[in-house]
Amino acid sequence: MAIILSIETSTSICSVALHKNGELIALREIEETGAHAQKLMDLIDSALVEQELEIRELSAIAVSEGPGSYTGLRIGASTAKGLAFSGDLPLIGVGALKALALGAKHNIDDQGVIVSMLDARRMEVYREVFDSDLNGMSPIDAEILDENSFQSLLEKGKVYFVGDAVEKVSQVIKHPNANFLRIAVSADLIGKEAFVKYQNQEFEDLAYFVPNYLKEFKALHSKKNLLLS
Repeated sequence: MAIILSIETSTSICSVALHKNGELIALREIEETGAHAQKLMDLIDSALVEQELEIRELSAIAVSEGPGSYTGLRIGASTAKGLAFSGDLPLIGVGALKALALGAKHNIDDQGVIVSMLDARRMEVYREVFDSDLNGMSPIDAEILDENSFQSLLEKGKVYFVGDAVEKVSQVIKHPNANFLRIAVSADLIGKEAFVKYQNQEFEDLAYFVPNYLKEFKALHSKKNLLLS
């Protein structure tokens, strides 16, 4: 039996979940200013108390590795690493965009490309593209979108855009093959993907794990992406 505590802090939502063998057993979420710094440990404690669990009884700690909010990711990663160290537990990193793609797959009935997006600023997004089997089709990147973005994909078939950026993206991309799913990244989705990684023993090096801040290390991606434009 595997019980995994998952932490998601890449967006404005502070989210904590407990899963038993991949099934959700507890979820705590809050969206308010300063929640990551002020409420994260309270949410963790509340979920553990509900299930009458202690850290040492868990099988692993999972955390969103981004991209997303620099402050949120830093707080989530440091908390997860501290809990993993104190409980002598393995640490599992899960990409926020991969988690969003998983959420999209559970909400569509047909084949199609999935574009996971997290809001950055103005028309800039963090994005990653997946096929219907959740295999990555392009690397994670930051991009400024316009009405011509993803045209090559849209001309081939249905494209499902998912994440907290779809509201503004839907105002720009008007292609009939474009579908917009308003699904937020959450610790529930992080935990589901973390269970797969747990089974495969895909653990992070606790000493060297850092989130994918993306914009801190990478320049803005050109709109003229050969694959996606």
